[in-house]
Amino acid sequence: MREIVHIQAGQCGNQIGTKFWEVISDEHGIDPTGNYVGDSNLQLERINVYYNEASSHKYVPRAVLVDLEPGTMDSVRSGHFGQLFRPDNFIFGQTGAGNNWAKGHYTEGAELMDSVLDVVRKECEHCDCLQGFQLTHSLGGGTGSGMGTLLISKIREEYPDRIMNTFSVMPSPKVSDTVVEPYNATLSVHQLVENTDETYCIDNEALYDICFRTLKLATPTYGDLNHLVSATMSGVTTSLRFPGQLNADLRKLAVNMVPFPRLHFFMPGFAP
Repeated sequence: MREIVHIQAGQCGNQIGTKFWEVISDEHGIDPTGNYVGDSNLQLERINVYYNEASSHKYVPRAVLVDLEPGTMDSVRSGHFGQLFRPDNFIFGQTGAGNNWAKGHYTEGAELMDSVLDVVRKECEHCDCLQGFQLTHSLGGGTGSGMGTLLISKIREEYPDRIMNTFSVMPSPKVSDTVVEPYNATLSVHQLVENTDETYCIDNEALYDICFRTLKLATPTYGDLNHLVSATMSGVTTSLRFPGQLNADLRKLAVNMVPFPRLHFFMPGFAP
């Protein structure tokens, strides 16, 4: 079946990615230990798009978790669904990128690159018929943006005929964490234009607006935002994960959505 390899880079990418796995594990009836506890054949029919079936019928996410500092990884590993992921697929440095795109793309990130690509290669070799990759990352930080885009171009070199899909969290001046977000984002978009086939632009400002206006939250946390993002990601990947007629794989989605190769930035909409 048509497998997708999921990669999450940086703090934001890992938090959103982990939340995404929680949501789709729930939809497919997979509990935090990887056992199937669902009751419908629909849940298992295309489960191998995102999961590998391990021995003793456990399902393991086909996910690679990358970061330049150990902090986020530790919280993922100790979290509710931490035992779900394959321990070998956590790859992290110790230094951090310090919100610096060049550190993620040229120095610290480049040093970690080979070990990341080894794990990606291993996951791809397990696949029956790989359809492509999806990356979750933010464009405002250093690791997700700098190292994320480096990873995309390296994977592009090795798998030129596979679809590269990203979920990219765009920074916004109104709700800014760091002063260098515009630089990191600009450098990243320059890479995304060339090297991805489809990019879902997730707008931080819009997420805050939904939290304020629709959900009536006075002080939205990142947990609230990530919850919205994972619900959206679950929605846009439904056609890949369940049997259906339309946009049943990443390539068909691209065929239907992308008018010119460089214009592949999608705006997901989310109605409450």
